[in-house]
Amino acid sequence: MQAKSDSFLKYLRFRSFDLWDTKRYTRKSISSKYEIIELGKCIKEENKKYKLFEEEETEFGILGVNNKIGIFDAYKQKGKEINQSYKRMEKGWLAYNPYRINVGSIGVKRDDHKYEYISPAYVVFSCKNNILPEYLFITFKTMTFNKSINESTTGSVRQNLTIDILKKLEIPLPSLIEQEKLVIDYYQKLNQAHALEKEAIDLEGEIERYLFEELGIVKSVTRVSSAKLKFTTLLMLERWGVDNNLGKGNDILKSNKFNNLRLGSIVEINPTTKLPLENVEISFIPMECVSDKDGEVKELRKKHVQDSKGYTKFKEGDLIWARITPCMENGKSAIVNGLTNNLGCGSTEFHVIRNHNPNINLKYLHTILRTDIVLKNAKTTFTGSAGQQRVPKSYLENLSIPIPNIEIQDRIENKITSMKNDIKMLRLKSEQLKIEAEQEFETAIFK
Repeated sequence: MQAKSDSFLKYLRFRSFDLWDTKRYTRKSISSKYEIIELGKCIKEENKKYKLFEEEETEFGILGVNNKIGIFDAYKQKGKEINQSYKRMEKGWLAYNPYRINVGSIGVKRDDHKYEYISPAYVVFSCKNNILPEYLFITFKTMTFNKSINESTTGSVRQNLTIDILKKLEIPLPSLIEQEKLVIDYYQKLNQAHALEKEAIDLEGEIERYLFEELGIVKSVTRVSSAKLKFTTLLMLERWGVDNNLGKGNDILKSNKFNNLRLGSIVEINPTTKLPLENVEISFIPMECVSDKDGEVKELRKKHVQDSKGYTKFKEGDLIWARITPCMENGKSAIVNGLTNNLGCGSTEFHVIRNHNPNINLKYLHTILRTDIVLKNAKTTFTGSAGQQRVPKSYLENLSIPIPNIEIQDRIENKITSMKNDIKMLRLKSEQLKIEAEQEFETAIFK
């Protein structure tokens, strides 16, 4: 009788056992139409360190690595400010953060990187003559290889991937000619995606140019100071300081076509929102649910009235505007629609703007409040300590805004809405191309 295979136990030769870590020995092997070899046969660790601190007055360019762009020129630092030996990187070498490699924190040094030194905390390695650096870099970004990495890291809370473990991971190895073709195909699509993203960024700049031209706003480069005395009432004081009480920045949007009105005179800012006594369900919008790219709510979550204590309250049609750094500078703001029971609560770091005036288009005001000139100017009024700095309510109240008649506001906003839709489409196509590039590369090397 043929012996039945045991589906519960897995056996391992003792000579292959080098670490008490079950996930290392239960992971599935990768499959590919190409030869599969251990990565150790393709790479060499580059661990030489340089005592930069011995050259006290020499300025060194330091590289960084993250999971978005890979390697980047981070900063410059003098030798006397460096307290340990650094590694040096050459073109085509790769570096990764051993504690964040599982989320893709790896990069390859290219021609456009001007700096060459990197913290010893990073693992640095070069490629042997059987593998292209760019091919290996893209492979690291695939879901299949990332799964192998996650199954191979050590540690509990802080996962770590040493160079010795990395060398034991398996990788498909096409010929150099095939590797080159795979890399070219990948970057062709990626470059198309980047071109679309640039087009979207340029169109965003066109929105502000169009808006200012329609409103007759000329950007002010310098601020003319007056020698005359200025006064303010005690009630208007939010904090001490000359610059904070002279209406700084109120005329940055001065129009030569239309009357300017203070925002606080045409809308309510941080109005009281009464919630019902019954414990009904309402919408919940934390800061992460507001898109800084589109200026829209990405997701409506739920809470009950009894759980809303301590949160900012708002209602259907209100504009929520992030007041804290860096969310404010990034343009996190949105008009809230589709709220459960027409009510919502959210981050305490929102200012709320409510419009009751039929001669004001709130979308028009929202567009103005997301312009680069307003966001940069608002930053100059920050209150609070570093990392917890906020734009005071008084900034919005005193901000002077051009107010044409409602027909012109609607026309301007309709045009800008059309441009925003074009931007969304460009970004959607860009993201699709990036996904296609990754999927096609992965499908080509893994079965």
